Amino acid sequence: MSSIEKVLKDAEAKQAGNQRLSTWLRQLKEVFLDAEDVLDEFECERLRRQVVETYGSIGRKVRRFFSSSNALVFRSRLGHQIKEIRRRLAQIDVDKNQFNLTTQSEENSPIKYKTHSFVRSSEVVGRDYDKEQIIALLKEQNDHDLNISVIPICGIGGLGKTTLAKLVYSDESVTSHFDLRLWVHVSQDFDVPRIIEQILTSAIFGKPESLTDDQIQESLRSCLRKRRFLLVLDDVWNESRDKWIELRNFLTEGAPGSKIIVTTRKDSVANIMGTVDTYNLKVLAQADCLSLFKKYAFKEGQDEKHRNLIKIGEKIVENCKGVPLAVRTLGSLLFSKFDEKEWTHVRDNEIWKLGQDQENQVLAALQLSYNDLPSHLKQCFLYCSLFPKDCIFDRSRLIYLWMGHGVLQSPNRRNKSWEEIGDQYFNELQSGSFIQDEDMEEASGVLASQRHKAPDKPQKSDNNYNSNVFSKEWDRSLDFSSLFEYHAM
Repeated sequence: MSSIEKVLKDAEAKQAGNQRLSTWLRQLKEVFLDAEDVLDEFECERLRRQVVETYGSIGRKVRRFFSSSNALVFRSRLGHQIKEIRRRLAQIDVDKNQFNLTTQSEENSPIKYKTHSFVRSSEVVGRDYDKEQIIALLKEQNDHDLNISVIPICGIGGLGKTTLAKLVYSDESVTSHFDLRLWVHVSQDFDVPRIIEQILTSAIFGKPESLTDDQIQESLRSCLRKRRFLLVLDDVWNESRDKWIELRNFLTEGAPGSKIIVTTRKDSVANIMGTVDTYNLKVLAQADCLSLFKKYAFKEGQDEKHRNLIKIGEKIVENCKGVPLAVRTLGSLLFSKFDEKEWTHVRDNEIWKLGQDQENQVLAALQLSYNDLPSHLKQCFLYCSLFPKDCIFDRSRLIYLWMGHGVLQSPNRRNKSWEEIGDQYFNELQSGSFIQDEDMEEASGVLASQRHKAPDKPQKSDNNYNSNVFSKEWDRSLDFSSLFEYHAM
C-alpha cells in the first residue's frame, strides 16, 4: 500500500493520455471500494453484537434479522475476502512498475511552466480598460505604514491574468514611473529563499554567483533600498500568511510608492497578500473573443475572404464563454484550414473531445488547479460530476448530499458539525474558482439563458445559502463527466 500511495499523485497527473494507466487506476479504485465494503461489514457485525449484548432477551430476533450471525461463517467469508484483496493489491503493485511513475509529495507538485514579462500589446485584445485600472492603482499613493502596496489580480485559469500583468509591466508610463521593475514566476512552490534569489536575478540581470542565502538577502535589500520598484509575483498559490510575511519583510527597503502585483486564481491568496481591494478579472466580451479568434485562425486580412467560416467561428467562440485560453487554442487549431467540415466538427464537439494536443493546451491551466486540491476536496469536486452541465444548485443541498454519501472527510473534526465541515469545503472550492455564485455570473453576463435545475432543490429561507453554478472555466472546457472519467479512477 505504501509503495502504491507514493506514486498516486504522478499517476493521476499522467493518466489523461494513457489508457493503460487509467485502467490501472480504475482497478486500484475497485480494490479500495471492495476493502471499504469489508470494513463496513466489520462495523455492521460490531453493531449487531452490541445490540445482542444490550438486548439479550430479543437476541434471537436480532440474529434472525442478520444473515451473518454465525461467527464462524462470518470470519471465514471475510477472511477469504481480505486474502483476495491483498492478492489484487500485490498484483497492482507489480503492474505499477511498467508506467515509470515517480514519487511526488502532496505539498510540492512539479512546476509545469514558467512565465516571462514580455508581450506584444498588438497581440492582446479586450484588456485596455483593465490595463488602465491597474495602472491607476500603481500610481496611487500608499495609504498605510509600509512603503509597498500589493495589488492582487484574481480570476480563473486561462482568463489572462498574466497577460494583463505583462501589459501593465511593459507600458511606457509604468516604465518611467518606477526606478526598478522586477518579474518572478512563483507557481505552487512558495520557497522564500528561491523567490528572493529570483527577485535579485531580475534586478541585476543575472544570476548571483557563489553567494550564501544571507548574502543574497542583503544584496536584495541593498538593491531595493530607496528605489521605487514594481514587482510582479505571477501565479501565486501560497495560502500561508507566515511565508508571505517572511518574504514581504525583505521587500520593505524600497522607496514610498513601491508596488507589488500578484496574480492568483485563489481569493484566499488575494486576501492574505493584498493591501487594496482585489481586482477580479472578468471574461472577455464576445466581440473581443471573436477578434482574438480571427488573429489565431487567419493570417492578417484573410478572414474577409472566408465569411462562411466566420459565421461558424462565431458559434465556436460563443462556446468558449469568454475564456481567452480556449479561444486561442481553437483559433490555432483551425489556422489555415478552410474546409467547412473541419470547422463544423469543432463547433459541434466539446473542447475535451478534440485531439490530444489541443486538449492538453486547454487542460494545462485547469489541470494545475485540480492537482493543487487536497484529496478530500478532489472527492467533493468529482462528486459534482453527477449534476448535469450548467446546473444551478443549492449550496446547502450539495453539502447534505456530500454528507449522505460519505464524501466529507475530516481527520480532526474536534467540535465541528458535519454541516460546518461541508461549508468549509464548499468555501475552499469556491475560493479556487471551481464553483461560482449564480448572482456573480449573471452580473458578468456569462450565465446561460437556459440552465438545468438541480432536482428537488429545497426552498430558500432567510438563512439558506445562495444558489451557485459550477465554474464556467471547468464546465465549458471539459465537462464534469470528462473530468470524472480522467480522475475518479
